[in-house]
Amino acid sequence: MKTTQSVGAAGESAAADYLTAKKYQIIERNHLRAWGELDIVALAPDRTLVFIEVKTIYTDLTCKSNNYITPEDNMTATKIRKTKRAAEAYANTHPTLVGERGWRIDMIAVDLCGEENHIRHYENI
Repeated sequence: MKTTQSVGAAGESAAADYLTAKKYQIIERNHLRAWGELDIVALAPDRTLVFIEVKTIYTDLTCKSNNYITPEDNMTATKIRKTKRAAEAYANTHPTLVGERGWRIDMIAVDLCGEENHIRHYENI
């Protein structure tokens, strides 16, 4: 049985690997402050500062146990507001990272299924 914490950590690691393969530069992971948490902070290949919220669902080895819920279902309007507030605070304290390209918020949805992860990347949510 997987715990919520271990599923989340595995999803974030899978997302970081995916981003690295796509030529993103990971700046920080699990940036936690009083004003909120950012799962992954990265620079996109075009040098845009990107705040990535990772949502993960674990399915069993048959990959069929969660047919009715997706990681995207957990990205609520409240979570988007909290992520935006945390991203704004981070961007305001790191103006050199923002640069000319600005910043955006992305979401990565991860379905953990045995050794096979299914990843969907949504830009500028």
